[in-house]
Amino acid sequence: MTQPSKAAPNEAGAAPHLEVIPLGGMGEIGKNITAYRFEDEIMIVDAGLAFPESHQMGIDLIIPRIDYLQQNAGLIKGMILTHGHEDHIGSLPYVLPRLPRIPVYGAGLTLGLVREKLSEFGIKDGDVDLREIELTDKIRIGTHFQVEFIRMTHSIPDNAGYILTTPAGVVLHTGDFKLDEEPSDGKTSDLARIEQAGKDGVLLLLSDSTNAERPGRTASEADVARSLETLIAGIKGRVFMTTFASNVHRIQNVINIAHRQSRRVVMEGRSMLKYAQVSQQLGYMELPEPFLTNDEVGGLQDQQVLYVCTGSQGQPMSVLSRLAFGNHAKIALRRGDSVILSSNPIPGNEEAVNLVINRLYEIGVDVYYPPTYKVHASGHGSQEELATILNLARPKYFLPWHGEPRHQINHARLAQTLPRPPKRTLIAKNGDVIRLSQDEFKVTGTVPAGAVYVDGLGVGDIGDDVLLDRVNMSQEGILIMTAVLHPTPHVEIVSRGFVRANRELDGQIRKVALEAIEQGMREKKRLEDVRDDMYGAVRRFVRKVTGRNPVLIPLLVD
Repeated sequence: MTQPSKAAPNEAGAAPHLEVIPLGGMGEIGKNITAYRFEDEIMIVDAGLAFPESHQMGIDLIIPRIDYLQQNAGLIKGMILTHGHEDHIGSLPYVLPRLPRIPVYGAGLTLGLVREKLSEFGIKDGDVDLREIELTDKIRIGTHFQVEFIRMTHSIPDNAGYILTTPAGVVLHTGDFKLDEEPSDGKTSDLARIEQAGKDGVLLLLSDSTNAERPGRTASEADVARSLETLIAGIKGRVFMTTFASNVHRIQNVINIAHRQSRRVVMEGRSMLKYAQVSQQLGYMELPEPFLTNDEVGGLQDQQVLYVCTGSQGQPMSVLSRLAFGNHAKIALRRGDSVILSSNPIPGNEEAVNLVINRLYEIGVDVYYPPTYKVHASGHGSQEELATILNLARPKYFLPWHGEPRHQINHARLAQTLPRPPKRTLIAKNGDVIRLSQDEFKVTGTVPAGAVYVDGLGVGDIGDDVLLDRVNMSQEGILIMTAVLHPTPHVEIVSRGFVRANRELDGQIRKVALEAIEQGMREKKRLEDVRDDMYGAVRRFVRKVTGRNPVLIPLLVD
């Protein structure tokens, strides 16, 4: 591992260079965080989280590793936030307390959600330096960084890309985006500013690669709204709709649809209520009628009620999951109800979502979900939109970002098919130090990067070795052997998830363990060696007799 060099612009006539250092979000979808370094100044973009996959048992959240930022804390001059999705702001409660008090810039809704999140962790406004910007503002961070925000349409209001001007050149970063021509708030992406930047000269483009494999254009939010209204208008019973709690535009559209269809809205789920409350307070959501609580709908007929609830990703404790499995304290689904899943599963959540859908079918409710029904549209642009940005920006260098390797590589291939392809494209990984100047664009080193697991109150105290143990225990079970050496050696066995109660097998295991102990005692071995001998003998015996490899825990009591 090499540390990035600190090159000065006056070194033997060398051109000034900028270092682009992705610490998360490169080669993956989630936990986005990027550092820019010029000489002795660092600027940070976003600080997001990722959610665990099925094999990461017991893990609540995954946040980026920020060793590099902590090691260079005195150089950090500020941070900007592109928008309020969890994969861009979710790790701030963990990151900000570990860094100096730096200015953090973001738009109104973004900072509103950040404040709500920080307050849950007991972090007060006075503990952080949050500075609200408009999406046309230009700000200076440190001496070397000038940031101009650009409005880009996405699945949440106040979403921004930015133009970063440095002594080494201009970087254009799209942020998450799609080129929605009919956004719910009427505010389209500022393509004119991107085009002007392209004419003035863009040294490097970082662009959203999420949908680089999808041809055509991503459907507009207006298309989803029209489809939802047609669907809801034809439903006679209660409607339960789930989507991402942060999709403020879609939830606003559903609220308006419910009003036009003479339905009252009930909001269910903690995150859904939190986003709605912040959005209302800041003027991003308007209610034709106040939300009702479930206790207030008793006098309404089924066709007069619409529930907006959490659970779009099949989360076990979400409202929709509890409804599907009959565990909700106040609401029970019944035949005649309709459930609309206005979302696609995040990669890794497909199994959980399918489980909920199957359970809903078993109950007898009507279920509507994509792609059969056009009730969801991605917040990320497809190939035509990605090509539009590349054609307008006309970058000298290109860095596909926000995607797994297949997305990055397909984005790079798309760029090469255009009339004016970038001179050079890099497929980068988290931790790469990318040196950028007028004449250079290459990886020159690496810094520490990766995942930090959050498990309960523990942050970083769970590693891949612990996760492997959890997987092994879930697959093969656990066998605990306690050997008491005095006065007469004997062995007790406790197992969970290994085999059903089996006295004969337990007796055989005890015999094997006891023989290893007695031999070790005769040979006057150290207790640690006796324990290891018992472990090895039982491991071999269990594998031979059962073909299984449970987690073995040997204990010696002298």
